[in-house]
This record gives sequence, structure tokens and C-alpha cells, in this order.
Amino acid sequence: MPMSEIISTPVTRALDGLGIPYRVFRHNGPVNSVEQAASERDMVVDQVVRSIVFRTGPGQFCMALVSGERQVSWPALRRLLGQSRLTMATADEVQQATGYRPGAVSPFGLPAPLRILVDNSVLKQQLISMGSGVHSTAVILTVPDMLKALGEYEVVDLTGTS
Repeated sequence: MPMSEIISTPVTRALDGLGIPYRVFRHNGPVNSVEQAASERDMVVDQVVRSIVFRTGPGQFCMALVSGERQVSWPALRRLLGQSRLTMATADEVQQATGYRPGAVSPFGLPAPLRILVDNSVLKQQLISMGSGVHSTAVILTVPDMLKALGEYEVVDLTGTS
């Protein structure tokens, strides 16, 4: 059950600043899987959007938004970015690039703009949930509102299953 307390995070402040409607969901404990997150939020797995950060060069990063348990295809990502070598960002790099710790990452309220890649699987949902910047807490919003809040983004096929 969501708790009724008001939670303010860089994500909620960014969404408030843009006039984007959302709902905050706070889990009663740690979240250990996408399935658990979906179940507790009364959603299906594909409504949980993960924000994954990749290092594209020294001090350079991009973020991929993918639905549920889908995995990013390395060949697709390398082709899209025109790079032969990529790695996932380390925990320290994720925090450096986003201001968030892994497990709480969101594309909103970032300290500096990142290239945002939205897997087209995300667009198949009407309502999604994603990181709020705080562990065990998510923001729930519609896909059109998420896209409006993102500003600049690219819709791509990152998983080969979309």
C-alpha cells in the first residue's frame, strides 16, 4: 500500500516544476526485483521502467529507459551510438552522472542533461512507474506525461523485442 506522506525528491520537484501530474508510491521495504516492484505497485512487469546508465566515453554517459525485465542489446546500442566499445556505468559513475544511487535512478531532476534513449517497449504502456531518486519509492505517471517531462529523447529499439 502506498503511504500517504508527502515525499519530495529531485524527481518530484522536477515534475512539479514542469506541471507534470504523477503519484508517489512508497514500498514498505526494500525492492529486490522488477516482479516485486510491479506486484506491490499493482502493475504488470512491463509497466516498471528501468533507467540504465551507460558510459559512452571518459566522463560521458547516456541513459536507456526500458520496460520490465527487457535487456538492452549491446549490438543495437553500439550501432545506435556509433561506438564499438561501451560499458554500463559503475555505481559511482551512475551517481556522478545522475545524482542518484543505483536502484533509484530517474531521467528527471538530473544535475546535467543526458542523452535519453527510450526503448519503444515503454510506449506500449499507458501508465508506468519509475525511480523517484529515493530507494523503495517510485513515481507513477502516464507515458505521454513522461515523454513531455523528458523534453529531448530518442525512441529506439534497444532490446530487439519491442
